[in-house]
Amino acid sequence: MLPSYYEFHNPVKIISGNKALDNLPSELEILGAKRPMVVTDKGVAGAGLVKIFIDSFGSSGMTIGAIFDDVPPDSSSEVVEKITSIFRQNQCDSLVALGGGSVIDTAKGVNILVTENSDDLLKFSGAEVLRKKMKPLVVIPTTSGTGSEVTVVAVISDVKRNIKMPFASTYLLPDIALLDPRMTLTLPPKMTAATAMDAMSHAVESYINLQKNPMSDAYAVAAIEIICENVLKAVSDGNNAQVRLAMANASTMAGIAFSNSMVGVVHALGHAAGGICHIPHGVAMNIFLPFGLEYNLPKCRENIGKLLLHIAGDEVYARTPESRRAEQTINYIVELRKALNELCGLPINLKQAGVTEDKLSEIAQAAINDPSIVMNPREMDVNDALAILKKAF
Repeated sequence: MLPSYYEFHNPVKIISGNKALDNLPSELEILGAKRPMVVTDKGVAGAGLVKIFIDSFGSSGMTIGAIFDDVPPDSSSEVVEKITSIFRQNQCDSLVALGGGSVIDTAKGVNILVTENSDDLLKFSGAEVLRKKMKPLVVIPTTSGTGSEVTVVAVISDVKRNIKMPFASTYLLPDIALLDPRMTLTLPPKMTAATAMDAMSHAVESYINLQKNPMSDAYAVAAIEIICENVLKAVSDGNNAQVRLAMANASTMAGIAFSNSMVGVVHALGHAAGGICHIPHGVAMNIFLPFGLEYNLPKCRENIGKLLLHIAGDEVYARTPESRRAEQTINYIVELRKALNELCGLPINLKQAGVTEDKLSEIAQAAINDPSIVMNPREMDVNDALAILKKAF
C-alpha cells in the first residue's frame, strides 16, 4: 500500500565498476575542482590504496593539493580542525574521502568548516542547520557497510565537551560515490562480515519502519538480495573482485534506502552499546538484528514476512506458510550470523563482544533516548530495551 505522503532524495552520482577510479580526474574537472585534498587513514595508506588513487591521476594534469592520512577510527573535531587548516594552507578547492565511515564523516566535517569559513563545528550541529552549497566532495568507500557515501548525516566527537555532534543536511550529500572493487580487496574477513551486516541492518530496518516508501523499499530489497548472495563468498574469498563490487553496490543501495526512510530499534541499541562499551558498529548490528526484528513482530509481521522472499529466495518463500514467513525470515538471519561466526569469528552475542552484564541497564537507558527509535514500528521503553539486551547477552 502506498503511503499518503513521502519524500525521496538521492542526487549523488554513482560510478561503479572495475577501475572506476580512473574516472576520478575527469569527474573532478566537471565539478570545477583543480586542487582536491585527499582525506584518508593509516590503514588505507598502509594497504597501498593511496598509491592506486594517485596512479589514477596519471597524466591528467590535475594537482592533488594535499593528502591527510591520519584520520583515527573515531574522528573528532580536533582532527577536523587540523585538516581544515591544511586545506586552507594548501589552497585546496575540493575534497576526496578515501576510507570508511570515520574518514567520510571527517571529510564532511571539513567541508562544513571550509564552506562556512568557520572554526567551530558545534555551531552547525543538528538537523538542517546548514544553508550553503558545499565544496565538491567525492567519496571512495574502502568498506562495504556504512553507506556514508550517499547519506545526509555525519557524526563527529567533540573531545573537549565530551559529546558526539550529529549533523544532518542534504548539503552533506557527496557529489559522487565512486565504487571500485580494488578499494575493498584488502578488507579483512571479520571486517568484511561486520560491515556487510551493517548494510543488511540498514536495508532491513529501512524496509519495516514507519517512514518506509516504495522508492526506499526498492533499494532495500535489492541490497538484501545482493548481500545474501555474496556475503559468505566475500568473507571466504576476499580477492574476488566481482563479489567485492557486488557488496559495495549493496552497501550504497542500503545507504540510499535508510537515508530516506530511517532506521529503528536495532540502530538505537547499537549506538548505545557502541557509545558505552565501544563495540564496533557493524558487530553491534550483527548482534541486535534478529532480536530487533523479533521485538517488532507484533507491529510489522507482514513486512518482515515479505523479506523472506529476498533473503531466502522464491522457493523457500513459496513453500513457507504465510503465517510462518516472518519467523522464517528471522531464522535465516540467525543462520547467516552463525555461518559468519564460524567463518571469521564475528560475535553473535554481547558476551562475545566483550560486554559485561552490569552495563546492560546503562545501554538500555541510552537506547531509548537515541533518535533512531523515532521511526521504529513499535515504541520501546527502558524495560523493553533491557529485555532485548538480556536476550542478546
